[in-house]
Amino acid sequence: MKKATSLSELGFDANGASAGFFRPVTDGMDSTPTSHHRRRLTKVSVIGAGNVGMAIAQTILTRDLADEIALVDALPDKLRGEMLDLQHAAAFLPRTRLVSDTDMSVTRGSDLAIVTAGARQILGETRLNLLQRNVALFRKIVPPLAEHSPDAILLIVSNPVDVLTYVAWKLSGFPVSRVIGSGTNLDSSRFRFLLAEHLDVNAQDVNAYMVGEHGDSSVAVWSTLSVAGMPVLKSLQESHSSFGEEALEGIRRAVVDSAYEVIGLKGYTSWAIGYSVANLVSSLLRDQRRIHPVSVLAAGFHGIPDYHEVFLSLPARLGRAGVLGVADMELTDEETRRLRRSAKTLWENTRLLGL
Repeated sequence: MKKATSLSELGFDANGASAGFFRPVTDGMDSTPTSHHRRRLTKVSVIGAGNVGMAIAQTILTRDLADEIALVDALPDKLRGEMLDLQHAAAFLPRTRLVSDTDMSVTRGSDLAIVTAGARQILGETRLNLLQRNVALFRKIVPPLAEHSPDAILLIVSNPVDVLTYVAWKLSGFPVSRVIGSGTNLDSSRFRFLLAEHLDVNAQDVNAYMVGEHGDSSVAVWSTLSVAGMPVLKSLQESHSSFGEEALEGIRRAVVDSAYEVIGLKGYTSWAIGYSVANLVSSLLRDQRRIHPVSVLAAGFHGIPDYHEVFLSLPARLGRAGVLGVADMELTDEETRRLRRSAKTLWENTRLLGL
């Protein structure tokens, strides 16, 4: 027997159900209820109800970032169970409508569509090795998603995120400003956390970026590292002789490997990416104009050829229309060389897709 998620499913007529409890408010002139301006409701769809997708949905829900959340997954029983589990917490959360279906039509009218669906990363597997297993899946997801929500912003989280953001851009036909990858937003948080722990400050006061590929060839931008507006690297190198090039590369490597460590310990990553994506959702839907290192079309930046349609992470200003601009940050020659190498790696993989 199918269990109900609402009284209407149990046979109770919901039409006018509140009339017995609430008296209509009138303007004093006649009996017509006062007409109130109704703000436009915000809808977010999450494609993929796995560990990452549900962590994102839960964080969006608790931060009150959407009026409606639509969940889509290929496994109907798990999907319904996840939806019910969140619905049963309604008394403790902001009022948000939760819907779910295996059919993409449930996403109709989304303001933001977040794609997390994909094969789970295996311990020791690079993100780029996931590519071919996920492209076929995107061919089934992105076109109907774009059809049902032609004005939405697409936020891609599935790995390898940079190449799959390119795939989503090509398959959706959306302008490049409305197709974004979560990129190195989380990598940069990991970078800031390590530095904040060392400096004994709050990570929010550390201004540091990881750019390039979300993965093995990512670039730590040491030249712009600052705390409270003060450059940090020179001070660290003067006070700690251990902060040489080898040590800096070791820290970058630790940031890259931190995801693999979490996967090795618990089998997957979820909470950090959930908070990272909710952070992006807030900037986008609330038009915050905040700067985030996310995966965007990087052709023409830092010597990357204009004809290389490669997506990688650069600091971008995000708002209600998507990507409002990309910062042309100043990099050292070595950082530029590493970024171009990262772009070349991604471009070589992108070319294999034939899109």
